[in-house]
Amino acid sequence: MYLTGRLPLLVALGALPVVLLSAAGVDPWLTTAGWVLLCLVAATADAAAAPDPRRIEVRRRKPGAVLLGASTVAELRLRNLGRRTIRGRVRDAWQPTAGAPDARIALTLPPGESRTLAVPLLPRRRGELRSQFVVVRSDGPLRLAGRQARHDSAGVVRVLPPFTARRHLPSRLARLRELDGNTSVQVRGQGTEFDSLREYVRGDDVRSIDWRATARSSTTMLRTWRPERDRHVVIVIDTGRTSAARVGDGVRLDAAMEAALLLAALASRAGDHTHLLMFDRVTRARVTRVEGSALLPALVDAMAPVEAQLIDTDWDAAFAQVRLLTSRPSLVVLLTAQDAPEAARGFLGSLPALTRRTTVLVGTVTDEDVAPEERPDAASVYREAAEQKTARDAAAVAAAMGRAGAEAISASPEQLPPRIADRYLALKAAGRL
Repeated sequence: MYLTGRLPLLVALGALPVVLLSAAGVDPWLTTAGWVLLCLVAATADAAAAPDPRRIEVRRRKPGAVLLGASTVAELRLRNLGRRTIRGRVRDAWQPTAGAPDARIALTLPPGESRTLAVPLLPRRRGELRSQFVVVRSDGPLRLAGRQARHDSAGVVRVLPPFTARRHLPSRLARLRELDGNTSVQVRGQGTEFDSLREYVRGDDVRSIDWRATARSSTTMLRTWRPERDRHVVIVIDTGRTSAARVGDGVRLDAAMEAALLLAALASRAGDHTHLLMFDRVTRARVTRVEGSALLPALVDAMAPVEAQLIDTDWDAAFAQVRLLTSRPSLVVLLTAQDAPEAARGFLGSLPALTRRTTVLVGTVTDEDVAPEERPDAASVYREAAEQKTARDAAAVAAAMGRAGAEAISASPEQLPPRIADRYLALKAAGRL
């Protein structure tokens, strides 16, 4: 049973007869008690006369998956199995981060008929959002009270990473097409394969002259090379405690996902094999042996439920998992935050075992530089000093990574994805991948 807003109004209307009867010499307390009792009896009778909301069949049409920040609709299919028309309200019990409206949905459902109700959702958190039940309220004839019933009907919407870095993809694909089709590399490198023969032009590298083809031709012939395909790119996202730190409007883990998606999309178009590993002390997500158009959907689906864990990452175990993905990776991209020398000792100690066998990039999300205030107070001075110390520590760790054979790239959440993509293209152009 529940009470509607009409009951307090009905009780308030009793003030007039109470005043009139009091003027006639009747005890006002007795009159007030009698009126309130009469209202309660009317509300109880009204609730008893309400149609049974348990006679409603609830079916749910799940919205499936949606990108974070995009709107979607969850549909409820209600069927009245009773013999009376049900008038009331319906509430779909989504968790607050699903962005469902707070207001209940009005319902008028004649017997034997069905209605489809649309519940708009605007998710504010990545992962799986759930609704475990639906509550139906049935008003009585007087609308003073009614009956309510809970229907267990689970609904799940999977909120995927938004991939806002997609806007950088067209320009990088244009550079990739230029690199792969319109231009060729004159010097053979580790990541190149034979492309074609052409005539020698003054200024070309003489080491690329094909003497056998020259002997069969009337002019000097030169070999050209193109970036090799079918290379293996392994992306490792650190899901340990440092990935939970807030940077800008989000956390480091979300920015790392954006960088991973952009690089994976670019590498897939380049014909390389992309592997994803999200790890702290155990594997949180793994995507491997997925190619072509199925790669990005598999990546975002694997990333969606992963959250940062407040534990230190076991880098020896992480690099062992990298070796299980592919025996000879051509490029390993580590998306982590190593900006404190004391906390980075385990990472730096394990890094040389990986850099001896492959090219390693370490991407770190950092805060954007803030201009110093013209008239700083004590708090801003201490804040600036702390920022400078953090920057010096991060530079020291980056230098240690360089000595260990890795290349460190640090940028803001908006700039890190394109910078890693540009470095990938540069390695392709140099014949190192």
